[in-house]
Amino acid sequence: MKILVIGGGGREHAIAWRLKQSPGVSEVIASPGNPGIAQLGRCLPAPATAAGFADLAQTERVDLTVVGPEAPLVAGVVDEFRARSLKIVGPTRAAAQLEGSKIFAKQFFSRAGIPTARSVETGSAEQALDTIKRFTLPVVIKADGLAAGKGVIIAHTTDEAKRAVETLGPLLVIEEFLEGEEVSFIGISNGREVLPLEASQDHKRVGDGDTGPNTGGMGAYCDGRILTAEQTGIVMDRVMNPAVARMAAEGMPFTGFLYAGLMMTPDGPKVLEFNVRLGDPETQALMHRLEGGFVEALQFAAGGERVRLQWKQDPSVCVVLAAQGYPAKPRLGDPINGIEQAEAVCAVVFHAGTKLSSDRLVTAGGRVLGITASGRTLRTAIENAYSAAAKVHFDGLHFRRDIGANGLKRW
Repeated sequence: MKILVIGGGGREHAIAWRLKQSPGVSEVIASPGNPGIAQLGRCLPAPATAAGFADLAQTERVDLTVVGPEAPLVAGVVDEFRARSLKIVGPTRAAAQLEGSKIFAKQFFSRAGIPTARSVETGSAEQALDTIKRFTLPVVIKADGLAAGKGVIIAHTTDEAKRAVETLGPLLVIEEFLEGEEVSFIGISNGREVLPLEASQDHKRVGDGDTGPNTGGMGAYCDGRILTAEQTGIVMDRVMNPAVARMAAEGMPFTGFLYAGLMMTPDGPKVLEFNVRLGDPETQALMHRLEGGFVEALQFAAGGERVRLQWKQDPSVCVVLAAQGYPAKPRLGDPINGIEQAEAVCAVVFHAGTKLSSDRLVTAGGRVLGITASGRTLRTAIENAYSAAAKVHFDGLHFRRDIGANGLKRW
């Protein structure tokens, strides 16, 4: 089986890495890919349009395409593929509105009866500022459209709220701040059923102790103890299954990966957001723990039979190494050293923002590398990931030093 992976970040590297180890996969192609993915298969330039990706799939005669990032999904790449009877994993343009518009998602939660935070949608700065006065601080302010994981600001003061409105507006969702523990819960759907993946936990803020501005994600860990079997059942019954059922009822069957960002509150899980693809950096930790069934799960989402995923017992941890200036304006072009040494200590280094320049590997994005490792215990997995991270160097490198710490407090 020849598989095309659309995208070129750390998530796509992890997908390609897992696919390369899967029985029955003869070749992995990525578009545009990155230097890490190029060690696993061919990387081809990314077309400018959805039709261009479909042309590429036809030319290469791929058997299945997996879409990594959200932008091609919102642009309708799945619709284009299906119009040509090409197999692809992902939601249609209509279904991708669950991530493409926070306003659409919040209205959908209401129609589907999915538990979520109290919120108000606003269409102007004046309306937003007036609405914020009716909420108790801190308040959550979300941009309506795609924002690469940076479209959410938690305002603790009125001045912070005003700056958030100026930064994110004019179309906003103003939302109550929920207390609890955040969990990333991802399922893969064929439009009727949902196959759950293991729960994971992302670390959004740039600084230790969840301080500083939001990022696309500074690290993640995956551990089978994050949710109990009972909690997983509740999430499926209250969130995932109702979402897929309602999307089908509204004529927008959801296929592909459905990501529920959850807050586990005393009243049960409440949805912070839906994404319509695998998370980043959750995917790096998930793929490192996944032992078997990934290709079969992709085929399930593309119209095949339901399968069972096999997971390793060992927890996994991904630590993101970021460029100087991230998440504001990252500095690019710094030479990267030490990847081979990092991988020699039983870690996998997933490329996220790298490129080759005059045969040297240099930084090419805000989140540069995802150092991912496992261990018999969560503490060992954390130690392995940070031991490997210490081997890598580029000027301005920074990373959080508390990835997985919440788990250590719990168990």
